[in-house]
Amino acid sequence: MVNGKPAADDVKITPASVILLELHERAPGDNFTLNWLMGSLQEYSFGLIMLLLAFGAAAPGICMVAGLLLMIPAIQMAIGRPSPAFPNWISARPLQTKHLRAVVERAVPILKHVEKVVRPRWPTPPQTTKRIVGVCIALLCVRLVLAPLPLSNVLPAIVIALISLAYLEEDGLVLSAALLAGFVMLGFDASLVWHFAQNAQIKLPF
Repeated sequence: MVNGKPAADDVKITPASVILLELHERAPGDNFTLNWLMGSLQEYSFGLIMLLLAFGAAAPGICMVAGLLLMIPAIQMAIGRPSPAFPNWISARPLQTKHLRAVVERAVPILKHVEKVVRPRWPTPPQTTKRIVGVCIALLCVRLVLAPLPLSNVLPAIVIALISLAYLEEDGLVLSAALLAGFVMLGFDASLVWHFAQNAQIKLPF
């Protein structure tokens, strides 16, 4: 306790793995919509939707779709929206519940291991943190979607998942490290693009 208030380490945050297990149990039998998902997650919407999409972005075949969907809440975070919102033609579209269950079942065991070290600490300014997280994830989504090599989606998806988890569970230490990793990756990619662009310039002999 600090001045009669709970210290950062005393704050009780519901682990993402627990929230996802509850979501798994409440999921409709055949189909669900993003509207249902956002309504179920409520105050956890930004962090958990990006976490779920990051796990989808790590999978082959759907990484581009997940990356494009990830850009929507990321940009909304960057501009300071209070909650995520998708266009109605996306948010009301029926999606097969079996795909949601598959993502949750793959994510929960991993999260349980990661949550042993992720916990509330190093409080950060909420609005500033939200905007920085949004900018970083939006840029990583561009990298994820445009990277041409097989499996090049895996590393940015892992970093996005770690940023989302640390943001969700209010771990300023892990969040700072994950954001740093994200910006370092983006800087490295930018330097490679610049290098290739410079080498691609052909000098004419006249």
